[in-house]
Amino acid sequence: MIPRSFGTHDGTFHADEVSACALLLVFNLIDPDKIFRTRDPQKLAQCEYVCDVGGVYDPKKKRFDHHQLEYGGELSSAGMIWLYLHDQKLVDQPLYDFVNHSIILGIDAHDIGKVMQKEGVCTFSHVIAGYVPIAYGSDEAQQNKAFFEALHFVVGHFERLFRRYQYILSCRDKVAAAMAPRNEALIFDEAMPWLENFFELGGENHPALFVIMPSQDHWKLRGIPPNPHEKMDVRLPLPEKWAGLRDEALQKASGIKGAIFCHKGRFISVWETKEDALKALSFIVGEKG
Repeated sequence: MIPRSFGTHDGTFHADEVSACALLLVFNLIDPDKIFRTRDPQKLAQCEYVCDVGGVYDPKKKRFDHHQLEYGGELSSAGMIWLYLHDQKLVDQPLYDFVNHSIILGIDAHDIGKVMQKEGVCTFSHVIAGYVPIAYGSDEAQQNKAFFEALHFVVGHFERLFRRYQYILSCRDKVAAAMAPRNEALIFDEAMPWLENFFELGGENHPALFVIMPSQDHWKLRGIPPNPHEKMDVRLPLPEKWAGLRDEALQKASGIKGAIFCHKGRFISVWETKEDALKALSFIVGEKG
């Protein structure tokens, strides 16, 4: 056995084993110079971790394949490794759920054929497939070079995803404070991720309809979705007569001098100052009342 080593199949690669390998690297369980791509059973037997090859799913033996008939679940090697990290207590439940819903479920579903190709839709799995050498007859050296290029990208993606999660988590108390008055708007004096924390803190049963927050040099008034699954819907749309207007046209329609833009979808608007955004909110609440 070669400590801190990783084995997977050679040839064409997919997002699941690249992601499995990337996760083990990010969590410092394997070494970059001990990654082996082969189907040779003797070489794979020497690897501490084996993913997407070998016909065995046994986390205790650090074997993570899903192709054998004996396995009837819906995990690919990516989901298997992510579950393993959770079971090893290297990942807590909130982080496990966040990353699962952000990327892992999609990788698994694509790899097992649960999600079919939709015209015009490019998933994470398609992006990784784009790293595969174009020529079908590419040799082993070309395949390995492409695999490690894809691996470098995926490691960076997971590292950013984990940092983003920590940033979201660091803002939770501020979101809770904005929710505490139970007003019709959450008002923040700094830009921050709010949506994930809002729903984690019981947002589905909160009366807030809008968020007011700085947006670079301006302020935005944005509608709140009804739940975390319908993010492009809002509980209350912005006024129909504002839809798609900007600058002077929106200033005239709203009666607010600092009006800049209202999206035609009526879910977000931009205002010159915080006071302007509050005036817009008062107008909408007054109309609703």
